[in-house]
Amino acid sequence: MIKLMSKRQFLVLVTTILGSTVVIIDGVIVNLALPKIGADLHVGFSGLQWMVDGYLLSLSALILLGGSLGDILGRKKIYLTGAIGFGISSLLCGLAPTATALIIFRVVQGIFGALLVPGALSIINTNISHKDRGQAIGRWTGWISIGVVIAPLLRGLILGVATWRWIFLIN
Repeated sequence: MIKLMSKRQFLVLVTTILGSTVVIIDGVIVNLALPKIGADLHVGFSGLQWMVDGYLLSLSALILLGGSLGDILGRKKIYLTGAIGFGISSLLCGLAPTATALIIFRVVQGIFGALLVPGALSIINTNISHKDRGQAIGRWTGWISIGVVIAPLLRGLILGVATWRWIFLIN
């Protein structure tokens, strides 16, 4: 049976779903745009690989630190810092004039993503009652999974009609 959440709990869940989904999707979505990025920025395979790996390395290396910072400095504060930083770094990725700049901005994007993902679960954990928490985490997981499945299709459509820069700018 699906239980209705309070408006506040619903907004907490939607916010954490959106933040986490964007971070996870950006880990793989750039792969679709690599041929266009390489041609536009005149970069070879090694540079393109760093655009993908720089993000994933910084995200995975710092995700535990992001969770610890949330515990120490406050979950909401760290989550909002991650969201704002991720948005700004996404904008910078979309505006990057060179391959080197894009690689640097992708690493920064991964750093801020590391503040978002662990914060999402801890925010759910502290803002949704114990009896509703399992259902909330299930919804969080389900919607992220749907986003991961649908996003490549949507971003592929974007790449068909617009420049690769828009895959970052829509974040």
